[in-house]
Amino acid sequence: MSGPLSSLKIIEMVGLGPCPLAGQLLADLGAEVVVIDRKSALDISTEVNRRGKKSIALNLKDQKGLEVALKLISKADLLIEGFRPGVMERLGLGPNVCLSANPKLIYGRMTGWGQVGPLSHSAGHDLNYLAITGALHAMGKEGEPPVPPLNLVADYGGGSMFLIMGVLSALIERGISGKGQVIDAAMIDGVPAMMGMIHSMLAQGTWTNNREDNFVDGGAPYYRCYTCADGKYLSIGCIEPQFFAEFLKLVNLDADLAKLQNDKSQWSMLHLLFEQTIAKKPRDKWANIFEGSDACVAPVLDFNEAAKYPHNLQRNAFATQNSVTQTTPVPRFSRSVTTLNAPSDKTGCDNIQILKDIGFNESEIKKLASAGVLL
Repeated sequence: MSGPLSSLKIIEMVGLGPCPLAGQLLADLGAEVVVIDRKSALDISTEVNRRGKKSIALNLKDQKGLEVALKLISKADLLIEGFRPGVMERLGLGPNVCLSANPKLIYGRMTGWGQVGPLSHSAGHDLNYLAITGALHAMGKEGEPPVPPLNLVADYGGGSMFLIMGVLSALIERGISGKGQVIDAAMIDGVPAMMGMIHSMLAQGTWTNNREDNFVDGGAPYYRCYTCADGKYLSIGCIEPQFFAEFLKLVNLDADLAKLQNDKSQWSMLHLLFEQTIAKKPRDKWANIFEGSDACVAPVLDFNEAAKYPHNLQRNAFATQNSVTQTTPVPRFSRSVTTLNAPSDKTGCDNIQILKDIGFNESEIKKLASAGVLL
């Protein structure tokens, strides 16, 4: 393995969503990530979130399976899991047990609602978690229901990224104290943590609770998407006055309109004017006009187009393996080398090597397999 995290050993409990992404991003940076799976021989060859990870399939309902898992954990730096509160405890791998076996362990817990609170044991998904933060209320068109922003904001923004920040922060602290600890990463905490600017503007009276009434929620005519002549879309984000002036110049509109930029009473008029103007040319024609300018305009690309976009190509932003288009490792480092890792073909394919790495011999491994400990 290479990368800035190549010294780290991580155990990931198999799951969905934010925890697997966190494990993938850590593996991209060189960490050795071993996933404890529930079943062998499942095809994971096209799962991007499994790239760079090893897999061992254990029967955690068997005492021997638990002992193997605990031995793995005792040799790890980090453990990350995304179950509801109490599940790991019922499995026999709760924080108290794991930290007793490995006092230096960083134990990262990823949930939507958090480890405590009235909703902590309830089911939920990204949209539900996002709903109670205030952020979802601000997304979408005026007079219509809020629009789900895929599952990027709660699952991955408020979830994966804060889990990663939490475990790496605890790792730094461990270098001082020599002790491990438990991280409670909750999406309902992470999303509000990203909303400092919005809360500041609410306090200052420069943001309202109405959708499409503010400068970055689609209300401002200079920060939204418009339909082009070919039915494709153009994103416009010229917030600063000098960028707005550049936009007006390149679409051949009156420069005096710049005086009306932040006059809300004129937004409807400007929106209609921009709508009519952008509809006169196809998307790629506009993209050529704005390319390299400071007008803050970019074509709205679909997934296939994004992988072929010249700027992305020059930066090698995307790669394809196993017929799956995916991002290359990020961020980029001046010295540490990161590589695009391939996923394992099947779950459980690393059973034997992982067990050998933690001290089991071939005879012991055969006994575990025949006893049904290895799934």
